[in-house]
Amino acid sequence: MNKSIKYIKDDPSDFSATLKKRVAAYFKDSKTERYGNWQMVVKTIFMFLLFLVPMLTVILFDLNVWMLFALYITAGLGKTGLGMGVMHDANHGSYSKNHKVNRLLGYALNIIGGNAQMWKLQHNVLHHTYTNVHQADEDLEAPFFLRFSPHAKRNKLHRYQHLYFWFFYGLSTLPWATTKDFKSLWKYRKMGLLRDKENLRLVLLDIIIWKMIYFGFLLVLPIVFTDFSIWMILLAFLCQHFVTGLSLTLVFQLAHVVPKTDHPLPNDKGVINEDWSIHQMNTTSNFAAKSRILSWFIGGLNHQIEHHLFPNICHIHYKKLAPIVKQTAEEFGIPYLSERTFLSAIRTHFLMLKGLGRA
Repeated sequence: MNKSIKYIKDDPSDFSATLKKRVAAYFKDSKTERYGNWQMVVKTIFMFLLFLVPMLTVILFDLNVWMLFALYITAGLGKTGLGMGVMHDANHGSYSKNHKVNRLLGYALNIIGGNAQMWKLQHNVLHHTYTNVHQADEDLEAPFFLRFSPHAKRNKLHRYQHLYFWFFYGLSTLPWATTKDFKSLWKYRKMGLLRDKENLRLVLLDIIIWKMIYFGFLLVLPIVFTDFSIWMILLAFLCQHFVTGLSLTLVFQLAHVVPKTDHPLPNDKGVINEDWSIHQMNTTSNFAAKSRILSWFIGGLNHQIEHHLFPNICHIHYKKLAPIVKQTAEEFGIPYLSERTFLSAIRTHFLMLKGLGRA
């Protein structure tokens, strides 16, 4: 993180102050709280069952090969739902007003292969603070064969990234489950985000223990208690990761790496010449806002604008907040970016990657 990067302190248009007042008025007038409700409880139970039941079925019952792969892939959908629909709100502190509940459900990420503490630093601190800012937003960091920012160095492989990105998106959660959290631990230590050496050891131990639990449940137990070969279990495990990785990566990339979003750079004084809220409007896009099923499954993250402006509000409220945000943006002449469908959003992301590969 580049600590020298700042936003202008005052919003000359008064957009941010007006929007906050209107959103606060909505919750007051509707007599609702910004946190989750019974709908979130139902979703949480469903997503945990969607992940756990298929894997327990694999371990406890005799299956054929087709059933093995079907159950692993179904559990992959459960991992996706837990990641976007449960742990995401919990780790933003918006699932419940009870901090202990948020912390407990935030550990859903550890159950599906990640680490809650590392994720909060990468996502809450770096991505939400410096959205689409090159070398500050870690979500724009990519291996050498992918280019997500017009300011990143281009190579010859990038000319074809719009053709092969699907495959690598599908593999994106494998580093999260294996090496990424360990690398992030040392990286964030150097950046000053983790200062206490004793705490550093505890976090390292936490990462190791949860990785052991994750691989024990998804790989070791199926290998020990089923008649399938190790290679068959590994292949099913990779298919599960592919489903989860492709789903998660697409949802987050469709919100920021599309042609209409900005990729601003700070000036020579390290200042981005706009208010933080307006910066979020310029660097974020919604998609498929009218799709209730998609919105339910991906935790309202098709309403990325509302999420980036109000990450401390549970996603079940985004659909109601969207008209308020859109109207306010129109009044102040600020863009409200949105793609009508999920497929059209994928198309624009495809075109963005194609352009970044050839520009």
